[in-house]
Amino acid sequence: MYGSILINCWGSLIAFTITFIWMYQNSIFPSRILIVSFIVAFAAFLLFFAVRYLIAYITYTPNDELFEKFIEEAKLKEKDDEEEEIEEGRNPSKVEFQDDDPEEIAKIVRTMLHD
Repeated sequence: MYGSILINCWGSLIAFTITFIWMYQNSIFPSRILIVSFIVAFAAFLLFFAVRYLIAYITYTPNDELFEKFIEEAKLKEKDDEEEEIEEGRNPSKVEFQDDDPEEIAKIVRTMLHD
């Protein structure tokens, strides 16, 4: 989790203080003020666990070590594909243009320009 339990304590102290001041202005009974303030402080203490978890989830960035296996497999597959094309006698960069005649390509381009 992001942060420490000290953040939970500070959050519960702040919640206790705010509740105590708000209840002190509205309530007559001191026992009621303290009970409600302690309940709110405990709830805030527990709530800050969820807040810390959420912050840790948002700021988490995975290490490259987790994806090394996938990266290596992709590189090996790419190498294998290149080796197969070279073994078959095809140059991967010129595969598209070996079959076409330059005169035919010129005719197609002229036809496209005229249309």
